[in-house]
Amino acid sequence: MASLPYAVIILVFAVYAIHDLHARPLPVLRRSIPHLSQSPDSLRPPPLASYEVLRRDRVSDEPRVRSDRATAGLFDVTAYGAKGDGKTESTKAFLSAWRDACNHPGKSTLLIPPGIFYVGPLLFDGPCHHNQSPKMVIRGTLRAPSDVSVFLKPNWIVFHRLHGLIINGEGNALLDGQGKEAWQDPSCQKKSKCDTLPRSLRFEHVSNGTISNIALLNSKGVHVSLLRSTNIILDGLNVTAPWNSPNTDGIHVGDSTNIKIVSSTIGTGDDCVSIGPGSFNVSVFNTTCGPGHGISIGSLGQNEKNVGGIKVRNCTIVGTQNGLRIKTWPGSPPSKAFDMTFEDVIMIDVPNPIIIDQEYCPSNSCHKSKPSLVQLSDIAFRNITGTARTTPPVTINCSKKVPCRNVTLEKIDLKKVKHDEHG
Repeated sequence: MASLPYAVIILVFAVYAIHDLHARPLPVLRRSIPHLSQSPDSLRPPPLASYEVLRRDRVSDEPRVRSDRATAGLFDVTAYGAKGDGKTESTKAFLSAWRDACNHPGKSTLLIPPGIFYVGPLLFDGPCHHNQSPKMVIRGTLRAPSDVSVFLKPNWIVFHRLHGLIINGEGNALLDGQGKEAWQDPSCQKKSKCDTLPRSLRFEHVSNGTISNIALLNSKGVHVSLLRSTNIILDGLNVTAPWNSPNTDGIHVGDSTNIKIVSSTIGTGDDCVSIGPGSFNVSVFNTTCGPGHGISIGSLGQNEKNVGGIKVRNCTIVGTQNGLRIKTWPGSPPSKAFDMTFEDVIMIDVPNPIIIDQEYCPSNSCHKSKPSLVQLSDIAFRNITGTARTTPPVTINCSKKVPCRNVTLEKIDLKKVKHDEHG
């Protein structure tokens, strides 16, 4: 009987503790919700060996606590804290929304509503649930930091290891690279290529994708870059940068297959479209180019990868430095570029409308005594019309070691423009 009071005390304390637990959750339970931007350092996982593992660990937990932010598979970045005021840093909100959309068990859409969203480097990584990428709908503006030091890698927005990617612009969809400050860098002006300047939009290991109705403005470097990607359609892109912005190619394709660039308008300070080594079955249709350096195959010869199956058709080139160009480096290792067709192209006031240059050396640091070993063959220029600033309008400068084979020119009608006609 002497122990009874102690039992009563223990029972009362237990009842009180249970009641208090229901009335006020313990702090550790409140902190267990993984809001990444607010988690204390003690709750963050230790550094891991690869980004892939880190992404999957976070994705596996978050959909359960953030499912209320999505309606019928729609993931709005503003529900994750992004603000379209042009100044609030919204990078983490974008990545959090992507992780939930990527891991969603059904069809999902990542929505960027109207507004101006200030975001730093973004990696939209896969693979996603059942190897099917979310759709992305852009209705607003994404604005990059102007400071190049923010970028640890030379990319702003990257889509990586994704299948079935669809990016659709609605309304005034714009990616603003804010490149003007970067172009003024004196170290960049002294180089033939500013490899360190960030590309605005990069697709790497992406398959079966469609990117449509997006405008890109003033990238620091290349505006759109495709690497090791297959079956990609770029439709209705509008790419703009000043004519004197260095190395701001509109679209660059490298190591990629089955790429279609259609119904786009591109005017930059470098090639409107450049097709690099390892690229096959690349088509450029119904596209307007200018200002810039024209539509280029190359430069080739910096490695041994081949290029083939290139088609440029129904395009207009206006006021560019070159028109249709194939360029290879002297002293290059052996490789091949073949089956290239350029037809139904209109030139307006273009120097060098048709040019094959196998002594391409923009920085004058090449060994021109060593010929290019890139074998060019089966090349056709058909129905190329308009006006040229140079005479003759066609320049063919083939390798002395491996001469061009089967180059045909049909229905070339390019009239010389008098300089006083255009001031």
